[in-house]
Amino acid sequence: MSEINDRYRMSFDAAAEEYERARPPYADAAVAWIAERLPLRRVLDLAAGTGKLTRQLVALGVDVVAVEPGNAMRAVLERAVPGVEALAGSAESIPLPAGVVDVVTVGQAFHWFRSDEAVAEMHRVLRPGGGFALLWNTWDEQDPLLRAMSAVTDPLRPLEAGRDRSWRERYDRTLFGPLEERTFRQTRTMTTDALVAWTASTSALLEAEPDERARVLAAVRELAGPGPAEVSIGTDVTVADRL
Repeated sequence: MSEINDRYRMSFDAAAEEYERARPPYADAAVAWIAERLPLRRVLDLAAGTGKLTRQLVALGVDVVAVEPGNAMRAVLERAVPGVEALAGSAESIPLPAGVVDVVTVGQAFHWFRSDEAVAEMHRVLRPGGGFALLWNTWDEQDPLLRAMSAVTDPLRPLEAGRDRSWRERYDRTLFGPLEERTFRQTRTMTTDALVAWTASTSALLEAEPDERARVLAAVRELAGPGPAEVSIGTDVTVADRL
């Protein structure tokens, strides 16, 4: 992984509280499908952040261990999801023994991993019969407001940072089976302040120069208008079984 990707993926720790306030949950239907598709008994929520996905899994009665490299993000997780086991660690060096979890979930983070190393580590900690589920909340390009917001923010995001999708073609198929991908949508009513905060919590804005950050956030506020706005959010899910 390039130095720029390392910088971007760790930028969220400096804005853990903002991330917790701003980021919406994943579509309930997406989490329900994962529960049908994989054996959600003992689950590793990898790169768990502030526990956005962790709490949705706990609500289903799942036994979850959360691993997160950022100290500030992990502190918010422990406050938001009291009682969950939370460990410091990375996707490339998971602090668990081999074969101790049934499923690995990754919410909004796999694109920051060194994918070859991460996939091998995920395979190591999984029991036979398990698998992984990767989730991303996306700004639905069919939603006019979110499409306009993307047009404002995308130029700030370097192509190298979190956009490498080639792992899908080159990942080790001796470790996991074919990828199964689905998209679920949720409609949420969000205030203008919430939309601005969501934009501010993205890596593109966290690493932007102060003047540029202020310009983009002002543009998003103008696009959103007085609010609130009803927006369509996609939750993309990728699942594969451990071989």
